[in-house]
Amino acid sequence: MEQPAPFASTEESAWGGIEETTQDPEEARVIFGALDSFAQYAKVAHFNVTHLRRRSFYALPQSQWQLLAAAPFNYLSTLDKTDDAIDSNALLARAIVDAGLKSFGMDEIPTAWKGVAKHTDIDKARSTVRQFYRDWTLDGERERMACFGPVLATMEAEQKKSEEQLKVLVPGAGLGRLVFELCRHGYHAEGNEISYHQLLASQYILNECPRAGEHTIYPWVHTFSNHRSRSNHLRSYPVPDVHPATALNARDPAAPQGTMAMCAADFLCGYSDEEHDGAYDVVASVFFLDTAPNLLRYLEVIRHCLRPGGILINVGPLLWHFENIAPGNHGTDDDGDGEHDWNNSSGIADPGSFELTEDEIMVLLDKTGFDVEWKTENVETPYIQDRESMLQTLYRSSAWVARKR
Repeated sequence: MEQPAPFASTEESAWGGIEETTQDPEEARVIFGALDSFAQYAKVAHFNVTHLRRRSFYALPQSQWQLLAAAPFNYLSTLDKTDDAIDSNALLARAIVDAGLKSFGMDEIPTAWKGVAKHTDIDKARSTVRQFYRDWTLDGERERMACFGPVLATMEAEQKKSEEQLKVLVPGAGLGRLVFELCRHGYHAEGNEISYHQLLASQYILNECPRAGEHTIYPWVHTFSNHRSRSNHLRSYPVPDVHPATALNARDPAAPQGTMAMCAADFLCGYSDEEHDGAYDVVASVFFLDTAPNLLRYLEVIRHCLRPGGILINVGPLLWHFENIAPGNHGTDDDGDGEHDWNNSSGIADPGSFELTEDEIMVLLDKTGFDVEWKTENVETPYIQDRESMLQTLYRSSAWVARKR
């Protein structure tokens, strides 16, 4: 799947939207599946989170459910508050749908495409709503800066060596916050993303959201496990913490003025052409390299995109996304010749996959034309972490810079 989006000046909007590609049946299925999943968020969340719990609650012996329904437990009141929290999240989900439809010149999802979202689509919609905590709340800044900090510091050092403002590509740009921050720091930043859930959400927050704090999200409401208190379970956060257009327009006119763009495409297909040959000074990879089924192809395309002497900045763990689920024809070569067909590439869906350890990746960088200039290990990088939860998951990531020879 490849679908570049038109770029727009940041003076008008943060992202030019998604051009219409709904004439392609497969493309339409993916787009409307994503839109429909956001539209179904409220119904599915209410059913899974509160309806089933109410049914189980009333299945208890009457004396037990009456005890739990009374103070200080107030369990039924908790379920009511949970429903309210889901409704608040749903306002954001609905705004994403409306902005997406607007970009296609539509008022509503066509009847033929209503109800088409699969379980995986709806799960991605829920996950995307939660991800706003990390990318677009003030409380999520600590998480963001654990990853963005090494990128911004390296960019600053690299900028001092150049007379022109650096051009940086961010593959796997997600909800667009790193692209926005790079632009705000005066760089020419381009984000690339393949997921329409992420693209539709970033399209809304960067282009259409009218003000800071427009929405209130409850990221921890979908699960009842590992909460020390109900107040933590039902904790809310304003979104976004900053209004992108207002922040960009408020920049010092005397300072370098960065630009921002987004491209909807499979990274391997969209950036391996002549147009992108040597087009960027920097590729900033944050939680991205381990999304590769074939890391060699990722590195080849990254090297192709970089000018001579350009750098790859990487921050992240090695949670190989395709482990045990090889893409393509069950992980085999489609035509049996053992060769990659560049003229008929399906990008990330090409057959074949492998997983490397970190030390093996360092060797691979050398063999693919990069020199690793520095590397820092055990960088603590939480990801959508409820710091008050009884369960804590923490990546000990690596940060490193490799320069194209």
